[in-house]
Amino acid sequence: MSTLDEFDIIFAGGGTSGCLIAGRLAAADPSLRILILEAGEHTKDISSHTQPARYLSHLAPTSTTLAFHVAKPSEHLAGRPLIVPVARCLGGGSSVNFAMYTRAAASDYDDWETVYGNSGWGSKDLIPLLRKTETYQGKPDAPTHGYSGPLKVSFGGAFTNVGKAFLDVAQKYDPARGMTDDINGLFSCNQYGRWEKWIDAETGVRSDVPHHFIYNQSHNQNLKVLTGARVKKVIFDATRAVGVEYVADKVLNPNADQTVRTARATRLIVVSAGAFGSPIILERSGIGASHILRAHGVHPLVDLPGVGQNYQDHNSVFIPCLAAEEAETLDAFWRGDKEEEERLVAQWKSDGTGLLAHNGLDAGIKFRPNAEELKELGPDFASRWETYFKNAPDKPVIWCGPSSGLFGAGADLSVVPPRKYFGVGSYTEYPLARGQVHISSAEDANAPPDFSSGFLSEPADVAVLRWGYKKSREIARRMNLYRGEYAPRRPKFAVGNDAHRQDEVPVDVGAPDIVYTEDDDAVIDAHSRENVQTTWHSLGTCAMKPRNEMGVVDERLNVYGVQGLKVAVSLTITSVDISIPPSNVAANTYSTALVIGEKAAVIIAQELGIPY
Repeated sequence: MSTLDEFDIIFAGGGTSGCLIAGRLAAADPSLRILILEAGEHTKDISSHTQPARYLSHLAPTSTTLAFHVAKPSEHLAGRPLIVPVARCLGGGSSVNFAMYTRAAASDYDDWETVYGNSGWGSKDLIPLLRKTETYQGKPDAPTHGYSGPLKVSFGGAFTNVGKAFLDVAQKYDPARGMTDDINGLFSCNQYGRWEKWIDAETGVRSDVPHHFIYNQSHNQNLKVLTGARVKKVIFDATRAVGVEYVADKVLNPNADQTVRTARATRLIVVSAGAFGSPIILERSGIGASHILRAHGVHPLVDLPGVGQNYQDHNSVFIPCLAAEEAETLDAFWRGDKEEEERLVAQWKSDGTGLLAHNGLDAGIKFRPNAEELKELGPDFASRWETYFKNAPDKPVIWCGPSSGLFGAGADLSVVPPRKYFGVGSYTEYPLARGQVHISSAEDANAPPDFSSGFLSEPADVAVLRWGYKKSREIARRMNLYRGEYAPRRPKFAVGNDAHRQDEVPVDVGAPDIVYTEDDDAVIDAHSRENVQTTWHSLGTCAMKPRNEMGVVDERLNVYGVQGLKVAVSLTITSVDISIPPSNVAANTYSTALVIGEKAAVIIAQELGIPY
């Protein structure tokens, strides 16, 4: 066993929040000796990370910038084992996600304070921190947005005719909901609008964390980043955290030497390995449910049964459609067409514009149902509406929007006919179901977790996806670029039913909605179970709640029962992987990971007496 020099602070994980916190603290006090241990790779100036439209490359089966966590097969998913990709590179999800700028409802953060008792975590305290991180290049003088932060927010380098078609249909087909010029203003929803992106409007470059918080401090020799280092566990002196053990990550080199190395910390250890990594590190360190620890030969240091519980995500289903030839999509680029790639790269390098400075997601809406739609959602959702949504008007039930190209379930462009596609899809904003993430080995730090997703184990979640499918389909078939659904990925409705119709050209905006029978609804539900996917928004497995309510950390991010150990968060893909939120957020999780990182930096600076 070999030992690195001592550090003041060690970060076990170099994802979105870990890098933000480390960067903020290093800038505030360059004399701090900070170590970031990251299992994955560096991302500095690599085009697959800096050029936004390349994000799908990270989802390739051969990708080394993602880890693919396989859940146990589930009867609720037609026997499928859900696969959840999470980032394994410096910057976490900020470096590989879809760059979609989506912010939570203000009441989501207020819940953290009022429902779970975390003082200082309500929207009034977090909005200034949300503003601190960003330079908003959209609407000027928007009160909840920031205009001087390191990360840029814009509409990207193009506004595709797919996005325009979606909004054009929305205005005519659903005028009661109306339009907004600030779809991420925090305090309202249920309006259509253009969707911003974490992309610099001037350069077309992805706005990630490592380039703006870590790599820009390369002159600071006290800020050390060690990649390819997978943290095994935290070392304790009695109940005080004093260091970590780590080994070589085996993704790039399956035969990597597994000699255990240690690093010592004199002031603080921050576990920031995300919704999958953080609970695993804690459990291997002796912190977790005693029966789970003992089953794997780990001596319990702290019986903390909330560790690894409360796993949450968003459940997504996209409707893939055939697009007209004039549609502006990313299909050819994603398919690897060299001529298209050369054209887009040249434009991007010239002025930072074009589809390379884009993510294919131009528009959308966060839906709340009206009275008639509540009836359509049915009795399975009624209780959930009454107890959670009814009195929180900023909380949407689903997100819905178009994609300028084919992705999602069945989106392997190497096997589908080479043409243009678009999709309209939705994801549930607050699924009721919960999963869990636990260790499978006490000794092997590279062992996959014991993972159950919980997806669609609650009837309310199935009802929401059914409604989302119907809303998405009605908008899609009215878009002027629509040329039919991609048949291999449509529900198999009975011939003769209205739901079986296979329009190959757009219907009139005023055409009647499709009528579904109870049997059709059952077909949609079966389709959802067979095709629902993660949105890469995993969170909640080290929840910031009271200890007697299955909490893992308190409002100061201290792990219950030990000293000198905090759990921050780390975003791992398209929108996100964070471990401490006690409840879900109506958004992809990048902005929430950022604000938790900003809050954690403030807390740590205060406690360590660092001028900040």
